[in-house]
Amino acid sequence: MAIPSRSQISPGTKVNIVLKEDQRSGTLTEGVVECLLTKSPNHPHGIKVRLEDGQVGRVKEVL
Repeated sequence: MAIPSRSQISPGTKVNIVLKEDQRSGTLTEGVVECLLTKSPNHPHGIKVRLEDGQVGRVKEVL
């Protein structure tokens, strides 16, 4: 499973993210992207985003 690049993610995209507190367990949280927080085109741990409900995490997959 390849980590999505910034070009594959935009506001309104439905994604699964890993929250900071879930990094060890790898638990995924589903939500809709409000804004992208990572400026670089890609990141080894995933692009950091804020979901519409305010949660922040790194994108592991685009749904």
